[in-house]
Amino acid sequence: MNDAMQKQLGVTLWNIADQLRGAMNADDFRDYMLSFLFLRYLSDNYEVAAEKELGKDYPKLNEDDRRTPLSVWYEANKEDTMVFEKQMRRKVHYIIKPEYLWSSIYELARTQSDDLLKTLQAGFKHVENDSFESTFQGLFSEINLDSEKLGKNYSARNTKLCTIVSKIAEGLSKFSTESDILGYAYEYLIGQFAAGSGKKAGEFYTPQQISTILSKIVTLDSQNPSSGKKKKLKNLLDFACGSGSLLLNVRKQLGPNSIGQIYGQEKNITTYNLARMNMLLHGLKDSEFQIHHGDSLLNDWDILNEMNPAKKLECDAVVANPPFSYRWEPNDALGEDFRFKSYGLAPKSAADFAFLLHGFHFLSDEGTMAIILPHGVLFRGGVEERIRTKLLKDGNIDTVIGLPANLFFSTGIPVCILVLKKCKKFDDVLFINASEYFEKGKRQNFLSDEHIDKIIDTYQYRKEEKRYSRYVSMQEIEKNEYNLNISRYVSTAEAEKLIDINQVNKDLVGIEEKITKAKDAHNKFLVELGLSKLP
Repeated sequence: MNDAMQKQLGVTLWNIADQLRGAMNADDFRDYMLSFLFLRYLSDNYEVAAEKELGKDYPKLNEDDRRTPLSVWYEANKEDTMVFEKQMRRKVHYIIKPEYLWSSIYELARTQSDDLLKTLQAGFKHVENDSFESTFQGLFSEINLDSEKLGKNYSARNTKLCTIVSKIAEGLSKFSTESDILGYAYEYLIGQFAAGSGKKAGEFYTPQQISTILSKIVTLDSQNPSSGKKKKLKNLLDFACGSGSLLLNVRKQLGPNSIGQIYGQEKNITTYNLARMNMLLHGLKDSEFQIHHGDSLLNDWDILNEMNPAKKLECDAVVANPPFSYRWEPNDALGEDFRFKSYGLAPKSAADFAFLLHGFHFLSDEGTMAIILPHGVLFRGGVEERIRTKLLKDGNIDTVIGLPANLFFSTGIPVCILVLKKCKKFDDVLFINASEYFEKGKRQNFLSDEHIDKIIDTYQYRKEEKRYSRYVSMQEIEKNEYNLNISRYVSTAEAEKLIDINQVNKDLVGIEEKITKAKDAHNKFLVELGLSKLP
């Protein structure tokens, strides 16, 4: 599907969401809308695979027969369903009982069946507990089908759900069912809901343009970016993964089967569920990713607490857009934590460096980390200065990229991207000041493809350009007391033009002479006319 068609689908679904949510909060309605899209994706994928698996035995129904082919096959082959489901688990990694397929749900909605609500509840529990080999416990925990926001009683809620499901099904029926279409629609809707969520959007959404910059950076060869992309990443980690779009963007840069394992962590339960759905919706098998619900700063994920060096998780790419200047509670125990012990604890008022050090610990020697942070990390004093100084002296900070202000839904401040490596090739730091390269939007500024390409090209080939980029020696950084304020090294200010006093004087004399000549000519005409000369 081309970009225009994809966008048209996104707009169609967003309009449906806008019309149907009524007085319901956009964040609440988002969860219903995205869950139904997710169920539609799983169902379509499953039915296509089932038809392939059953071949000539797959029922062919008349147009007026509203049953699903799979329900007809199940009814006629009760003794074979266990073997069939075992095969489907092996091939697509999950199963869905016929009565919970989207086509069955839509038929209940279309006929205004009183059973829709309870069937949906049972279907969501089935997907959470029985569909996958690994259970997706609580996947739909944020969707309360008994909520009074849907209606005051069962009947009203059931009627509202019939309308929502029918409208979504009708909207989708006008478009192709290519496998990536619902993945695109999901991402588009997340972006639209983020635009309406203001500051809360920062909890789950990194704008695609910024996500693309980080993704392109970490997929380039770490030691020699100019040689191009890596063919494979051993592991990928985003420890503040939101809805998972940044992880998916990295995968998109390299293609399917290019990443050993994808790891994501997310503290917010709603967003955690969005991320798990998003992974599956983009065609990842449940064996290809692990998303953990927990607090990265406390490091409560067992897999990241492995103390045996031989078993420690190492990632060839680490990406993150953690909450900016997040208040946290550092304590003595965290001071001894393996992530922070050699550096010190970030201050209570701003956990930025705590997030950075957490991700950096799991970076492999051949890997690249790219993290979005507020500019304060570049110049703030105290313990942050000590952490920054050690990272610089150890040769771990590779590139500092300054971005324009007002790119995020959640904040208008300008931010930077820090690129870190454990074994970097160059004994200097590349500074890119892209703060003045953007397009102005109604509510947010945005980066065009040209702006993104310019940043990536400059990083990849370590280009220097006046008022845009330069690489700075460690001696110069040391002279500046390890302050990384970008404008110290790459100022965007235009140099003032030097004024030549002698030339100015010469120009003034010339002007005076012209005035005198003009005045003399004017007086000559006045005399000829019998009038008085000008003084």
